Amino acid sequence: MAFNTGLSGLRAASVDLDVTGNNIANASTVGFKGSKAQFGDLYASGFLSAGTNPIGDGVRVQDVKQSFGQGNISFTDNGLDMAISGDGFFILNNGGEIRYSRAGQFGIDKEGYVTNNQNMRVQGYTADEDGNLSGIRGDLQIATDNLAPRRTTNLQSDLNLDSREPVLENRVISLGDYLDPRNFDGNSVSVTYQDGTTSTPVTLSSLEDASGTLITGVGANTVADELNNIDGLSASATTKLTLNSTDLSTAISSGNFNFSIALNGSSPVVFNSGISNLQDLVDAINSANFPSPDVLDTVSAKEVGTDLVIRDSRGQTVDVSFSSNAVTDDPPAQLGTIVSLRADSSVQDVTGSTFLAGQYDSGLGSPIITNAFNPIDQRTYNHATSTTIYDSLGNSHELTQFFVKDPSPGNGVGQSQWSVYVQIDGEMVANTDQQPYTAVFNQDGSLESINGDANGEIIVADWIPKDANGDPNGSDGPPADPTTVVSPIPEPPTSSAFVIDLAGTTQYGAAFGVNDQQQNGYTTGRLSGLDVSDQGVLFARYTNGQSKSLGQVALAAFNNTNGLSPVGDTSWVETFESGQPIIGAPDTGTLGAIKASSLEESNVDLSAELVNLIIAQRNYQANAKTIETADAVTQTIINLR
Repeated sequence: MAFNTGLSGLRAASVDLDVTGNNIANASTVGFKGSKAQFGDLYASGFLSAGTNPIGDGVRVQDVKQSFGQGNISFTDNGLDMAISGDGFFILNNGGEIRYSRAGQFGIDKEGYVTNNQNMRVQGYTADEDGNLSGIRGDLQIATDNLAPRRTTNLQSDLNLDSREPVLENRVISLGDYLDPRNFDGNSVSVTYQDGTTSTPVTLSSLEDASGTLITGVGANTVADELNNIDGLSASATTKLTLNSTDLSTAISSGNFNFSIALNGSSPVVFNSGISNLQDLVDAINSANFPSPDVLDTVSAKEVGTDLVIRDSRGQTVDVSFSSNAVTDDPPAQLGTIVSLRADSSVQDVTGSTFLAGQYDSGLGSPIITNAFNPIDQRTYNHATSTTIYDSLGNSHELTQFFVKDPSPGNGVGQSQWSVYVQIDGEMVANTDQQPYTAVFNQDGSLESINGDANGEIIVADWIPKDANGDPNGSDGPPADPTTVVSPIPEPPTSSAFVIDLAGTTQYGAAFGVNDQQQNGYTTGRLSGLDVSDQGVLFARYTNGQSKSLGQVALAAFNNTNGLSPVGDTSWVETFESGQPIIGAPDTGTLGAIKASSLEESNVDLSAELVNLIIAQRNYQANAKTIETADAVTQTIINLR
């Protein structure tokens, strides 16, 4: 019997040595959980003989139990390495077989799936194209294609307009600042300044011939340029040509329609294709390139009531002609050219000759309040701020908001008023070239309304995105009917319309400042990196500064973790004893959190294992001694013969 007892001890000590050796061998294995052999004594007993034999039969190995205690977490330089801090297992798809592991050494295979070193795919909750996480579990995949651009549909501007800013003032000619340049027939102009000095007289160019007709090739801009050469004076020129839209519509519908526009006697720009209605003609004019000294298109067209109005914001001469099957001679057009003249506070008097007769009294009189806005003249607005927006192709455009303080609607009591202008790439939009938006502020500095809208929104529905040459760039343009645009812009957007939200704008007695300015568009981007949050969410970072959720790692927990069956490769499988997995997102319920760029080390205590090795060796030697002693005793008995 001593032989069997010693032999069972040898077997148990051998198993203990194997378990300890396996722990030592895996002391550096990521996610490994150490094991410990558990022993039980043996007694020969039956139903009627329990306790009658106090001598045992040895020892047996009851179980080899793994310790699922937390291992140390170490940092790595791989963004996809993950460690679980707390309870739970990664869920791995091994060709259809589900395994569970604490080893988070992950990478990406050729198809973009997140895998471990054995090409098992990591499972989690997938995300849709917009990055919204779903409750559907599947293999996590990293999309490496470019992030599609998103057009701007909303711009939120949180600004403070300085309430201490003055209403802009200009000293102007007493009977109006609009002067017909056809009266400038060689007259000379000079200025007397407040300090008593006088400018050198400037003789203006003649703009009409003997019959009073404007000379071809010379526009009101010529007069404006000459007036701007005089210190203290500023001038701008505008040309406005009006055509009857009914006559034009009849001509278009009759066929063989040709329409041409020439500036300052230059070669005309002809429109004779793709014109099926008046709106087509308006769009063609607004998107055309006209010859200009500095390649700046200044011609625009718009249908106003029963008229088609063509403007040149630089005051150039505009010659228009058209023909079709319905007309042989052009219907009459009304041409108006004007020069806006202003004098600053240094000017005491403006001396002209006949072109000022009847329009000007001696002295400029009291300053006249006016907000003659000009985006290229910083003296005509109080504040401005710019930001980048994007069209449907991801092209960037510069949007500028201009703010001009107006006279108070309540004579300075209870309310303040500002005019708001909007410009994109140097072109006025939101119809602010015709009429600015009016922002009214309450006595506490909060925004009351914009054009009567308490939401404080400006809807831009007339923007045509253009390239560097001023041509439409192929992205979505304005809607066919701007009046149908609502806020917020419905998804998916189908036009270039967007909303400027100024609801957070204030008017306090503090310096102008942009507190926050955000828009929801972006250009296309390439994948530049990956981040993992504590909740196991995989974020893709792109070169355009955007990020998007690609999925979320799922974790599994078990009621009886020790019931899991180890199957190698630092992984386990579910068994009847473990129970079914409880699957959820990291850092929820009893599940642990994810530590990115980290790995969980083996929980083996190498010092303790070396001590266990000595103990197992001692136990083995002691049991071997039991067998040796029993053998000696048996040999003594045999020698009695």
